[in-house]
Amino acid sequence: MAYTIKFRPIIPSTLKFTLFSPPFQTISTTKNTISSSSIHYPELPNQWTGLHNWRHSSLNHHRFWGPNGPDNVPQSSNLIQESALLDSISSASSLAEMGAAVLSTSDPLLKSKLTHLGYCRWREEGLPVGNFEPPVRPARPSKPQLVPPKEIPSPKHSGLSLNAYMLHNLAHVELNAIDLAWDTVVRFSPYSDLLGDGFFADFAHVADDESRHFAWCCQRLSELGVSYGDMPAHNLLWRECEKSSNNVAARLASIPLVQEARGLDAGPRLVQKLIGFGDHRTSKIVAKIADEEIAHVAVGVFWFVSVCEKMGRTPCTTFRDLLEEYNVVVKGPFNHLARDEAGLPREWYDPSSSVEDKQKKLSQVYDRLECIIAMEKENSSLDSPH
Repeated sequence: MAYTIKFRPIIPSTLKFTLFSPPFQTISTTKNTISSSSIHYPELPNQWTGLHNWRHSSLNHHRFWGPNGPDNVPQSSNLIQESALLDSISSASSLAEMGAAVLSTSDPLLKSKLTHLGYCRWREEGLPVGNFEPPVRPARPSKPQLVPPKEIPSPKHSGLSLNAYMLHNLAHVELNAIDLAWDTVVRFSPYSDLLGDGFFADFAHVADDESRHFAWCCQRLSELGVSYGDMPAHNLLWRECEKSSNNVAARLASIPLVQEARGLDAGPRLVQKLIGFGDHRTSKIVAKIADEEIAHVAVGVFWFVSVCEKMGRTPCTTFRDLLEEYNVVVKGPFNHLARDEAGLPREWYDPSSSVEDKQKKLSQVYDRLECIIAMEKENSSLDSPH
């Protein structure tokens, strides 16, 4: 039976960060600086095996897709512009403040570059997480026009080739993903003492990954003679984000564990479509992006389990109840192998898995009962007189 849970009466006062928007301050805290090597992460079971290596990997500057795959960006001819970019992020005194600056930037490519500059500066200088107020919604460019999902043109009526159409849709997802990750960092920054610095380090890392993915998509669109914004897009992803603006558990459930997990499902199908279209260069970009998204889902699983432990709740039932409460729909078909690798248990999102598990357990019980009955019959026949 479906029902809705309310967290307020049973959550300790120290965990109310999962419920309410905080009284923000627009100044950074005086917390000591930190470095990525000194961040402590809670010990949790059944996590993605690559999570530790992802967290402690070197800064990734491969924001250009070269002939052989990811590569460093060629030397820019506009050094004045690059210097201005650096100046616009260098005045920030915390990770949250840099995140708010990115969210307030409307130009998509500039948003992508600022994300990387900000994340690099935080990693290299060990700035504090800080405490900053996010904008009500991210700044957006005039194009693409945002329309309801039903009004998105079909490939035939988009004016784009099929491969450019699919890549434009992916670029829009990646741009939204930059904002979703930064909003998580900034919005919940007043609770860094409760969540831990590792939470913010992980989601800033996710934002940096997404900014690199967006740069690859834009570069390839340009090579195809298309620009991001040449066809309408929807605002569904950000509306899903707004639902969870006052609940960190719901944010984790709806964004990395639903929205980003859908990328694990759709990525391989999109790769095959692009190969069928004959665009192997774009298919390789999409395959690389899909592979790197596993880390983002794994991050969502890790912190959702961590928050549930603090709340004293079972992750599986909490995940399902939050989706019910926030009206978030999980749709298949599922890429179970990729989801399993990311550490996302099947019983959380796939009701059929629970049914199969129950049937398997019942079958094992029935087999054992049959064995016991057969043994009882054999024993009774041995005890009976000839």
